[in-house]
Amino acid sequence: MHHFANKEIHFANKEILNWAAFLQLKAKESKDIRLQNFYNNGTYHDETKLKDIEFVALDFETTGLNPQQNSIISIGLVPFSLNRVFCNQAKKWYVTPQDKLEEDSIVIHGITHSDLKGAPDLIRILEHLLDELAGKVVVVHYRRIERDFLDQNLRALINEGIVFPIIDTMQIEADIQQKQTSGFVNWLFRKKTQSIRLGSSRLRYHLPTYPPHDALTDAIATAELFQAQVSYHFSENTAIKDMWL
Repeated sequence: MHHFANKEIHFANKEILNWAAFLQLKAKESKDIRLQNFYNNGTYHDETKLKDIEFVALDFETTGLNPQQNSIISIGLVPFSLNRVFCNQAKKWYVTPQDKLEEDSIVIHGITHSDLKGAPDLIRILEHLLDELAGKVVVVHYRRIERDFLDQNLRALINEGIVFPIIDTMQIEADIQQKQTSGFVNWLFRKKTQSIRLGSSRLRYHLPTYPPHDALTDAIATAELFQAQVSYHFSENTAIKDMWL
């Protein structure tokens, strides 16, 4: 159990890893110069306080939910700190998919074939994307999309994947819900877990409603959600090792 400013939260299934040392090792092992440069930027010492960290919120729109069969079609990111979201530094790209853009995915995210006409493939923007992420702590809402899709898509394109520390606001929210609904009293009063989807989670912190399924809008929404989660449940002095996976 961690204690932060009289606020408690327990992280289940916490992955413990010395990320700084791991990225140094990956820099030596990588055969791609773009990935070497990314890993050589390193990351923060695991005792670094959240208030001293530069974050970047990242969101992908994809052709489906299986990273081994589907691919990225839109990327949105925005740098932020605990106190500010730097919208003037936000970036968004459409990306030519490696697989077929299916009609059911168009219904979900609204990205059409005409939107993707002339869009670069992932390799053409990879160096720029990695430059935006390098040295920062990446924050996402559901890491199985952003980390797994980037890893699998790169394996298909350059025969080498990617791994990096990540903060998952969905996992944070799941752990909060588990803490708030566990125990005999909560069972007695039949207190149930609430939705941990991005929009539903934001409502619990009285954050405004944004249209979903746009990569840049969802990245901004994720940044704001993390700021709220830290304010409500943690502290600016919380060590990054207690947050990242």
